[in-house]
Amino acid sequence: MATHSSARTGASKRSGSQLSPEAIIEASLRIAARGGDDAFTVRRLGQELGCDPTAIYRHFRDKDELLLSVADRTLGETLDGVPHGLPWRERLRTLAAESLRVGMKYPVVSSLMASRTTRRANEFRVVELILGAVHEAGLTGTDAAVHYRMFGDSVLAYVGQHAALQMFAPTEREGDETAWNREYRLADRQRFPHIAGLVEELAGVTHEEIYTARIEALLDKIERRAAEAAGDEAAQQR
Repeated sequence: MATHSSARTGASKRSGSQLSPEAIIEASLRIAARGGDDAFTVRRLGQELGCDPTAIYRHFRDKDELLLSVADRTLGETLDGVPHGLPWRERLRTLAAESLRVGMKYPVVSSLMASRTTRRANEFRVVELILGAVHEAGLTGTDAAVHYRMFGDSVLAYVGQHAALQMFAPTEREGDETAWNREYRLADRQRFPHIAGLVEELAGVTHEEIYTARIEALLDKIERRAAEAAGDEAAQQR
């Protein structure tokens, strides 16, 4: 038994000496993709990598630095799904769809990053993509900045909210997801006539429909503001 333990310890030390930031990020993503909420604990990473947990700190200052690096990697995966050369509306539609797909693949990352910024290369690429799209739509200056934030923050909020739901225990999640078919159907019709009048429709709405409607509304808003700005500029030139 002692010999086996010594051999295991030696293997762990060798693994720890061969660690790299890339290997740690990949391990965090594997844990996150399996639905684990402990993708950023050094103990769990040590188990995943077969190394002393403290070896993680040789490459990342703390868990937050690791989280930001892992999150930026997921942004890179999102961007990989957006083909070059798409018109601006389709480019933003595809970015939104890929953001949701990747967000659901790594829900713990998305739920933690809904209000954060990675301040790293792939985040800069996402910002550049969105700004390029709104510029192509016809927005400049403050209009471009505001509508970039409107689109980007809305996508982050929805993906983060939906990802957070996936992190609940199955019984809690089931209660939330079936509320329209249970509690809302039993709501007092006199006190809540609008709910009662649309109970079937409310129960039938899907997350995909909600997300699509939200993205299309955002794109329409960008297009309307661009048309208004073009009209204002034309009026000033007359």
